[in-house]
Amino acid sequence: MDLGLAGKRALVLASSRGLGLGIAKALADEGAHVLLCGRSGDKLKANAEAINAAGKGKADWVEADLADAHFVDAMLKAVHEKLGGIDILVNNTGGPTPGMAEEMDAEKLYNFFQSMVVRVITLTNALLPLMKTQGFGRILTVASSGVFEPIPNLALSNTLRGALVGWNKTLATEVASYGVTSNMILPGRIHTDRIDELDGANAKRQGKSIEEIRAASVKSIPAGRLGKVEEFAAAAAFLCSVPASYVTGTMLRVDGGASKSI
Repeated sequence: MDLGLAGKRALVLASSRGLGLGIAKALADEGAHVLLCGRSGDKLKANAEAINAAGKGKADWVEADLADAHFVDAMLKAVHEKLGGIDILVNNTGGPTPGMAEEMDAEKLYNFFQSMVVRVITLTNALLPLMKTQGFGRILTVASSGVFEPIPNLALSNTLRGALVGWNKTLATEVASYGVTSNMILPGRIHTDRIDELDGANAKRQGKSIEEIRAASVKSIPAGRLGKVEEFAAAAAFLCSVPASYVTGTMLRVDGGASKSI
């Protein structure tokens, strides 16, 4: 299938590693011009060089932190200077620190709300006029399977990512007539550094080895294994594609069948 992404301009947040980088690579493999962003300039530079060396799409990068109050302004400047416009926005924020619901204090809740919810919505609203004017846009927000089934010891993530669900559905209905889609993609257990970090935290909390935690996790997945970043990124690329023009306001689970809910 031709995804129609050749020459499309895409900003992918938190793309120095993990799922964000995987999505950026998948879009570039389809011929898109991707703008990587994150906190690690060295990693971003190396990733952009690797994408450019592959010779399929094109990559630029900008060092920026979602926790910075000037993040949105920095992104708007980079989009205009490096991409010359925008067709695709991938809202990816990484994940907050693990912990129980009763451990969420006001300061931590507020800080992560700013970086995971406020900046996502503000940046999307700032880029929407460009998409609406040209009659094409793809907004894809990476969340978590925890919005369907809260994940133990990830209270902050369950709370804040859930806030984006209602926003995504509302936005989708408002911009559909302009040729702009807005969807969410929900990873289950995709093997990234983040998963290794969470397994380590759970092992410490439960007094078990990481191997025991990983084995129990895999046992709960019908597919019988952790997912691959490339599998997740392929699904994301489709939602950003031209053929996906009639898919909007939805949430796609990429979890190997792990979610029990219908």
